Amino acid sequence: MKKDYYEILGVAKNASADEIKKAYRKLALQHHPDRNPNDKAAEDRFKEAAEAYDVLSNEEKRSRYDRFGHQGAAGYGGNMNMDDIFSQFGDIFGEGNPFESFFGGSRSRGRDRGRGQRGSNLRVKVKMDMEEIANGAQKKIKVKKHITCDTCGGIGAKDSASYQTCNTCNGAGVVRKVTQTFLGQMATTGTCPTCEGEGKIITNKCTKCRGEGRVYGEEVVTIDIPAGVSEGIQLSMNGKGNAGVRGGYAGDLLISVEEIPHPELKREDTNVIYTLYLNFVEVALGTQVEVPTIGGSAKIKIPKGTQSGKLFRLQGKGIPSLNGYGKGDQIVEVQVFTPQELSHEETTLLEKLKDSKNFSPAAQKEKHKGFFDKFFH
Repeated sequence: MKKDYYEILGVAKNASADEIKKAYRKLALQHHPDRNPNDKAAEDRFKEAAEAYDVLSNEEKRSRYDRFGHQGAAGYGGNMNMDDIFSQFGDIFGEGNPFESFFGGSRSRGRDRGRGQRGSNLRVKVKMDMEEIANGAQKKIKVKKHITCDTCGGIGAKDSASYQTCNTCNGAGVVRKVTQTFLGQMATTGTCPTCEGEGKIITNKCTKCRGEGRVYGEEVVTIDIPAGVSEGIQLSMNGKGNAGVRGGYAGDLLISVEEIPHPELKREDTNVIYTLYLNFVEVALGTQVEVPTIGGSAKIKIPKGTQSGKLFRLQGKGIPSLNGYGKGDQIVEVQVFTPQELSHEETTLLEKLKDSKNFSPAAQKEKHKGFFDKFFH
């Protein structure tokens, strides 16, 4: 049994056209294929919402559906594919469409009458070290893909005169089909199978691309990657994927970021962690050391008596937030190094010190109660 269209959109049966539109927009955004890549369940819900909106947003279709249910809506919406949805409802998002390219510009999908088939998306990986992630980077990469044919300019024909109007659809790009049902005649429209929605037929094809309007080649793409990206995040560049067939919109270039591990620093969200190994004498007497930071170094003072595990914070020395909410810190964790081999002289010195009062954890327990309670319990 098909679900009720009002139930799909989550609106009452007396909902206004504006309420229906808002409900559909919310569902379309939630289950949009750009937000849910390779998610078949989300794609099905996206199509289901579009079918419901197709019927309920049209006064005549809605009236027939209210009277006769799904039988009354037979032939409406059910055969819509993704191209149909984007073509018919692509403007439903209005201003501020969150599925615009990360780098700006509106997203164009599907097929317009007079334009060919949209090109497919491409996926690439870009490697970035920690300094590039912290500061942002511009990358130039070579992408092998379908590019617009430079001989015909993408039209697929030898010249502008090498066309004729499609005889099947008379240039409309769509064909109308009338089906007889128990409620009477139902008319539906679909893409013309002869010209594939373009409304015209090529009579003399371009010899280089053989009518496709594109050839396989290579393009150097410049990618501006903002600071604060992380491993696995996906960015997109509108229109930088495979060129479309015969002037169709180009697909998008989807960019996945791969982090190159830093030899000394470890990333935790916007903070970076550095483990500082010091010997017993250094932490007992106190010292000043230089530690590596992103793209440089910094000096920090180690007070005498510093315990292993002590954390020092270098404010603002981390990675910027991708959303612009400030910058992380660098955390320096002190670890006391214990030598595994000692000379005779070193052994003698330590033997003399081990029974000293200041070297006895028990004697220091009252003086540093909080630390030792935590240490022993």
